[in-house]
Amino acid sequence: MPSNRHSAARLMFILIFAGLLQACNSAAKAPLQPAGRDKTMKTEVLETGAAMLQSDSPLQPMNVYLDGFHASKENPAHQTEAHHFCRQVNQDFAQCVLFDGNTRQANLIGIEYIISELLFNSLPEKEKQYWHPHNFEILSGQLIAPGIPDIAEKELMKGKMNSYGKTWHVWNSAPFGQTGDKMPLGKPTLEWSFNRDGEALPGLVEQRDQRMDFSTREERQERADLSDLAKPQSGVDALKGKFSRPTRSLPGVVDKKAAGRQ
Repeated sequence: MPSNRHSAARLMFILIFAGLLQACNSAAKAPLQPAGRDKTMKTEVLETGAAMLQSDSPLQPMNVYLDGFHASKENPAHQTEAHHFCRQVNQDFAQCVLFDGNTRQANLIGIEYIISELLFNSLPEKEKQYWHPHNFEILSGQLIAPGIPDIAEKELMKGKMNSYGKTWHVWNSAPFGQTGDKMPLGKPTLEWSFNRDGEALPGLVEQRDQRMDFSTREERQERADLSDLAKPQSGVDALKGKFSRPTRSLPGVVDKKAAGRQ
């Protein structure tokens, strides 16, 4: 079997080659422009100077692009597509900024921290209620990494199996099927993951797939073998019964309490 070093080198070559072939992903434009006046010439000059003279190093490493969906934990019918731009800080911890699109005009709508099962298990019990599970997002094919080769994307998703996310949305700019706010209003909302088929509003996933020329159904089939890695997770049943449509479970996605494992 190839060594970890050889496997990593192969993946690096594939990613570099893919970057040469595809410089950008399918554009997802921001659904609205924020309230406010156009930039003045003075502001644009200051921005140009800042770009030339100041370091933006905290943002440069946030180059892992993930696209997925969130539902408000307080109101699960409030659902959003979220474009994540992430930095993998170490093997167990990643931090992401969330946007309502993937172009330069996209609006910043929130943040998400992603941790491994190891770190999640180290959290105080009271803290765990804020962290949603990721196995359904991965196994269903709904969470994707647009623009990278299939082999690299699958390795990325494999590494996120049994992980958790803590997500706050601060701007309701792109609620599916509704008109968004022109400015960030109100309190932040804790977001949750889908954990069963039927929880996503009709058209939410399909709209993304059409725009990105992607098939969530086919991706689910490609990732079916990852279910062997799935462990029962906390939070799978947190929103059970709170969606308007009938739902059905996905093999490999099991709530830890339901499995009898505390």
